[in-house]
Amino acid sequence: MVLYDKLRVRVVARTTLIVFILLVLNSGPKQALASNSATAFVQNVIYSNKIAIFSKSYCPYSLRAKRIFSELNEKPFVVELDLRDDGYKIQDVLLDQVGQHTVPQVFVNGKHVGGSDDLKTAVQNGQLQNLLSKS
Repeated sequence: MVLYDKLRVRVVARTTLIVFILLVLNSGPKQALASNSATAFVQNVIYSNKIAIFSKSYCPYSLRAKRIFSELNEKPFVVELDLRDDGYKIQDVLLDQVGQHTVPQVFVNGKHVGGSDDLKTAVQNGQLQNLLSKS
């Protein structure tokens, strides 16, 4: 497991570096640094936490996703996008990474589960329990 974690960190670091280089080549340095910062933050949250939820504090679907994990006695790492100054940048990064701009966006052990309905389906068909047991 330790070797897997080290490899995952290397992949994230290389991916972050590649994204940064591409952003510098395609835009001005200030824009690239801001974008890279949000990208690095998102990747760090996803790969450093067993469960990561990108949420908005007032969103009923986000509340449902958090409640599902609470009922499973799991404690996700939650990023409340509406409470952060860079929340819109993080949401743009998520759009680039998963193709969805909506919240919540749920990740378990680095794998994208999806939104609230996807999470509910994953609970019902056992996929979530399988992902959780892989940690």
